[in-house]
Amino acid sequence: MSGGLVALLDDVAALARIAAASVDDIAAGAAKAGAKAAGVVIDDAAVTPQYVSGADPSRELPMIKRIFWGSLRNKLLFILPALLLISAFIPVVIPFILMLGGTYLCYEGAEKVWHKFFGHHEDKAAPAVDRGPDAESKVVKGAITTDFILSCEIMVISMNEVGDASIWVRAIILVVVAIAITVLVYGAVGLIVKMDDIGLHLAKKESAGSQRIGGLLVRGMPAVLAAITFVGTIAMLWVGGHIMLVGVSDLGWHGPYELVHALEHPVAGLAVVGGFLGWLVNTLCSAVVGLAWGLVVMAILHPLMKVLPFGKKDGHETGDTRAAIAGHRPEKTDTDPAG
Repeated sequence: MSGGLVALLDDVAALARIAAASVDDIAAGAAKAGAKAAGVVIDDAAVTPQYVSGADPSRELPMIKRIFWGSLRNKLLFILPALLLISAFIPVVIPFILMLGGTYLCYEGAEKVWHKFFGHHEDKAAPAVDRGPDAESKVVKGAITTDFILSCEIMVISMNEVGDASIWVRAIILVVVAIAITVLVYGAVGLIVKMDDIGLHLAKKESAGSQRIGGLLVRGMPAVLAAITFVGTIAMLWVGGHIMLVGVSDLGWHGPYELVHALEHPVAGLAVVGGFLGWLVNTLCSAVVGLAWGLVVMAILHPLMKVLPFGKKDGHETGDTRAAIAGHRPEKTDTDPAG
C-alpha cells in the first residue's frame, strides 16, 4: 500500500513538474507574442482616447468600459476561434493574413503621416455624448470596429510567434495575450483620459504644490497624447514594414530584406552598441518601407473610396470615427483652467 502511495505521489510530483514547465512555456510564449505585437498595442492605446475626447467626464470611463468589453469579445469570441481553426486546417494562409494586416498597418500609418503634413482640419462639432445616447453608441461602435481590426493584427502576430506550439498551448497563450493586452491598453487609456480631470481637481486645492502639479497635468496631457500618437504611428509603420519585408522574403523575393541586412552589417559588429545600432537600422528601414507601401496603397484606395458605396465620405457624421483614427483631439474648452 505504502509503495503504491509513494508511486502515486511520484506521479503527482511529475505531473506538477510538467504543469509548471507548461506554465513557464505559456508565460514565455505569451511574453514573446505580446512583445512582437507591441507596435499595434501602442497604436491601439493612442487611437482609443480620441473616441472619448471632449466627453463629459462622467461618461468617459463608461464609454471606455463598453469599448473594453467589446475589444475582449472581439478577441476571445471571434478572432481566437477563427485563428485556431485556420492554423489547424489551412496554416498556409497565415502568412498572407499577416501580410494583409501588415498592409493595413502601413496604410493607416502612412495616412496619419499624410494627414499631418498635407491634410486639412475639419471644423470640430460637439462631442457625440452631447448629442445624445444614440450618438455615443455610434462612437463606441466605431471604436469597437476599429479595435477589431487592430485586435486581428495583434492576434495574428501573436499566433505567428508561437506557431510551433501545440494547438492547446497556442490557444492558452492567445487567451493570455488577449486578456493581458486588453487590460493593459484600456487601463492605460482610462488613466490617460482621466489625467486632466485629476489635474483640475488638484489645481483647485489650496496647496501651492497641488496647484502646480494639477496645472502641469492639465497642460501636459495634450503633449502626452501627441507623443503617444506619434510613437503609435512610427510603430505601425515599423511593424507593418517589417511584416512586409519578411513576408515577401519568405515568398521568394529576397532582395529588399537582403538590402536591409546589408545596411545593418557595418554597424552590427561594433562593440557594445552594435546590437542596438543594427536593430535601429532594421527598424528605420522597416518604417521607410512601411511608409512607402502605405502611400502606394493610399494612392490606390483613396480614388476607389470616393466612388464605392461603402467608401469614406466627408462630413462630420462619419467624422466621429474618422477624426479618432486620424488623430484629432477636440479641445476641452469648458475644462481648460486657462479659459
